[in-house]
Amino acid sequence: MRIYKYLALGIASFIITSCSETNYKFKLNTTKKTSLGKKAAIKFEQLDGNTIDSLHLYVDGKRVNKNETSLTINTSDFGVGKHLVTALAFYPGKSKKVNNTIEVLATNPPKVYSYKIINTYPHDKKAYTQGLEYKDGVLYETTGKRGRSTLRKVDIKTGEVLQKIDLNKKYFGEGMTIFNNKIFWLTWQARKGFIYDLESFKELGSFDYNNSNEGWGLTHNNTELIKSDGTNKIWFLNPKNQTEKRSIQVYTNKYPIDNLNEIELIDGKIYANKWQQNSIVIINPNTGEVDGVADLNGLRDIVSKDQTLEPQDDVLNGIAYDAENKRLFVTGKHWGKLFEIELIEK
Repeated sequence: MRIYKYLALGIASFIITSCSETNYKFKLNTTKKTSLGKKAAIKFEQLDGNTIDSLHLYVDGKRVNKNETSLTINTSDFGVGKHLVTALAFYPGKSKKVNNTIEVLATNPPKVYSYKIINTYPHDKKAYTQGLEYKDGVLYETTGKRGRSTLRKVDIKTGEVLQKIDLNKKYFGEGMTIFNNKIFWLTWQARKGFIYDLESFKELGSFDYNNSNEGWGLTHNNTELIKSDGTNKIWFLNPKNQTEKRSIQVYTNKYPIDNLNEIELIDGKIYANKWQQNSIVIINPNTGEVDGVADLNGLRDIVSKDQTLEPQDDVLNGIAYDAENKRLFVTGKHWGKLFEIELIEK
């Protein structure tokens, strides 16, 4: 099989030729890169062979044409990210598929935030923090490391662990969230999560990941669980059976943001730690656009004055929000401090 590439005026195209069917040659042109809200072009061309019977054009598996061989799509219908474009040509007794992509960037650059420390509280230095959530005056926290993963109820002011259970030693615990008085807790690479009763910490069940390979962070809105998997994707799950319904890709106006870790839904936006960056990105859950970025490296510097931190491991991870009192809490893996902070737009 030979592959010819044609590039012109910001348009990427691919020609696919079959050695056994040299009389059929097709070319699929797409807009290579654009911004959300703009139109993107798709054009299918037949270079050789008899007239095909029909053509189906798809974007991310959704058919976008009727009988046209060229059209424009509204990128707002698909959100930011790299989207697969497929042309499926039918001819007597056979069909041939040609693929290409369209990459959609955020419309505007993200806002930049600094922070102000409101309060500082003690935090267990042994806690390899993976998930953090506020409910009814206390924090719920999950910690990681295989053989040392725990689920905890923690007093905010003192850092005292009020209630704790251990995860099965074969699992590496990750993020958690509380939904309908149940705790949903992810594991890292086992493709499995667990469900617990909020009051007793009794295990109620488990669930498997269908599409995402790993479990990193977990939060929820009013109707769905929301999950990160360490890539630039955010998944939305049915809370009743935990199946992954859909996903968004997370992008700035320049590039994708991967390594998304602990997440928290705050005032309709997803706040996410970026692994090893000591920062928070603020994500529009409808489009995947990054609306804001907060650099919190200064907090790690404060913690490192009192203890030795592993540079690549003991990083910012843990976001909790007291919606009633508008309090934002953050901490990190093995950090001896929990911070209540206010983000301030620069």
